[in-house]
Amino acid sequence: MRLPNGRELWVEREGHGEPIVLLAGGPAASHVTFHPFMHRLADAYEIVYVDYFGRGRSGRPAVWSDITFARDVEDVAALIETLGLDPVHLYAASYGGLVAQQLALDRPDLLRRLLLVNTLHSPQMWLENHLNINHEIANQFPEVWDEILALRAQGLPSSDPRIQDRFRAVASAAARFRDPLNAAKVSSEPGAFNQALYDVFTGGDIDFALGGEVARIPDFRPRLSAIETPMMIVAGRYDRALHPRLQQDFRTAAPQAEFVVLEHSGTAAHVEQPDELETLIRRHFR
Repeated sequence: MRLPNGRELWVEREGHGEPIVLLAGGPAASHVTFHPFMHRLADAYEIVYVDYFGRGRSGRPAVWSDITFARDVEDVAALIETLGLDPVHLYAASYGGLVAQQLALDRPDLLRRLLLVNTLHSPQMWLENHLNINHEIANQFPEVWDEILALRAQGLPSSDPRIQDRFRAVASAAARFRDPLNAAKVSSEPGAFNQALYDVFTGGDIDFALGGEVARIPDFRPRLSAIETPMMIVAGRYDRALHPRLQQDFRTAAPQAEFVVLEHSGTAAHVEQPDELETLIRRHFR
């Protein structure tokens, strides 16, 4: 669909009932990560899958640096208004949770309820996420970590394909899933992750240092208590990147929110504990 600002977003809709808009992570991932899990909710809700501009099947900018956090927030607000869905339930994972927090502060009129899953609250938390992954790789895959350090010694940024190949080979197993075999269950398709955009958006060396658009995202902690939209925050016990200690910050910053730790999942609760997550979604989006 074409937004009033001219940007084109890919949108899929299924089911009937109160709308749930799904915001993916990345910040370069697409809506396909939610397939097929969210289909189970289509009996009671209208499920709205969307690709941010420049991701997945959506339109592309002239240059990747045209994509900013503020424009992602603007696009989600415009999507909700253009489709005439407001107010909506908003389900937001990882980077999507940052977009959702800004939207809840700027446009609470568009939201009915908010559910944040394994998300972040600040650029610093984003960096700690990567440093935690590095720690896990160094301990669990020391031979791979030695290769990464050898490439770093040559002056290569973490966005270099040779370094990324090594991160991709082990990062999910090391830090993202309770059971590493579950990584293969995450839905994908060609083009589902835009690496070129990711490198520009994160500054090219995000595994070791903040940069790019990420460094300009607000720290939401001082303002989270002002969010009046009913909010649930879900963390995974075995997410060793955005781990429960980091997620505890939400308890302090947003005492009005319900905070839940799923005991048998990592980053992707919809893959590792789908039944438990479904129960939470149906209870919160009521």
